[in-house]
Amino acid sequence: MKTGVITFPGSNCDRDARTAIESFLRGDWGVEAKGSVESIWHQDTELPKLDLIIVPGGFSYGDYLRSGAMAAHSPIMRAVKAHADEGRMVLGICNGFQVLTESGLLPGTLMRNRNLSFICKTVALRVENADRPFTKHYEQGQVIHVPVAHHDGNYFATPDTLKSLEDNGQILFRYCDDNGTITDEANPNGSQGNIAGITNADGNVAAMMPHPERVCDPLTSGTDGRAMFTGLFAA
Repeated sequence: MKTGVITFPGSNCDRDARTAIESFLRGDWGVEAKGSVESIWHQDTELPKLDLIIVPGGFSYGDYLRSGAMAAHSPIMRAVKAHADEGRMVLGICNGFQVLTESGLLPGTLMRNRNLSFICKTVALRVENADRPFTKHYEQGQVIHVPVAHHDGNYFATPDTLKSLEDNGQILFRYCDDNGTITDEANPNGSQGNIAGITNADGNVAAMMPHPERVCDPLTSGTDGRAMFTGLFAA
């Protein structure tokens, strides 16, 4: 599987994503996998033939205007849209979620956290749909723990869009308590419906605010993020 990780000015999790995949490909996770991972610069206008593109976390273009708004108009995003239109996979993480909504590859938008403060902590997530490439190595209803680090993670969409997401099984993760119960207290940023991650209608473009690439090594507090990447490779 060939993976590309985009770097924008202000990206700070592109190396994290590359490191996680490189560790997987080396066999550090005890799973045999073949593939490659490379960095893609935001001013590139063409992509090599890739299976997966990761739009990483960070503060692309300093989060001026709206988070992700300027990155959505980078030259590389035209190639990312073409990649997605061909049915190949795209994963946005944190700022990548913002970029994908701003570029129209995913519905809705990400607004300021309801407390208007930056949030950096580990949260519990419930797997809402384990029948997508991004979640196929998780179990339906499984509770995982993944860190968040964002100021604009408050997911908002129109009532019709929210209903469509529900009806089509496009919600991948919800913020929950450690028992898997969806509560307002477990919602760190005010996201509608406690939504933490979604996919497009075709199921090949997905994004989440929490950082699975940061929980792929026991030395960095856990391995709950590994299944995201092993599921993608298996798909």
